[in-house]
Amino acid sequence: MTISNKDRDVAQWNERFAGEVYWFGTEPNQFLASQAQRLEPGQKALAIADGEGRNGVWLARQGLEVTSVDLTESGIAKAKRLAARHHVTMNFVVADLEAWDWGAPRFDVVVGILFQFAGPAFRDLLFARMKHVLKPGGLVIIQGYRPEQLAYGTGGPPFIENLYTETLLREAFSDMEILHLAAYDREQPEGMQRRGMSALIDLVARKPR
Repeated sequence: MTISNKDRDVAQWNERFAGEVYWFGTEPNQFLASQAQRLEPGQKALAIADGEGRNGVWLARQGLEVTSVDLTESGIAKAKRLAARHHVTMNFVVADLEAWDWGAPRFDVVVGILFQFAGPAFRDLLFARMKHVLKPGGLVIIQGYRPEQLAYGTGGPPFIENLYTETLLREAFSDMEILHLAAYDREQPEGMQRRGMSALIDLVARKPR
């Protein structure tokens, strides 16, 4: 039986998340945390490719009703433990984002942090679904790597087509109000295994009301 690339990726990440140590740490992504002023208790949030839950749990700690989705059972198991540690309740889903039924527009916030396993076609699908499930006035919050990341080699995919540019994000979210779009280099994000500089890009966009 031939093992697909997706099955291989699932096995790799399940193994990576299987230990007691949190691969990306337990603190939220710094950019996401910097957007706290845009969030309100009681809002419904979706955290995609949420891994071991550091970002979804942080959203729940801000008083949001969070659905955390990841492809790995081991990641979700650790996310549940992290949520219990912080005494927050969340909805956890183990699912392939390509096959998952995202449902009707029902979220106030959709968060995607460094989910660049997706090539161009899958990325377009993910962006479209992220926008679709937002309620009018809802926010999408994204952080990704730029092509310059390949030279740093401190994380992310080795495929330039998976990486973001300002032009790519501006065009992909041209049907939304772009509230924040910034490209910059800084020390490798919190909790990562390889240290050094990273080439990052951040986006916050609002769906028309």
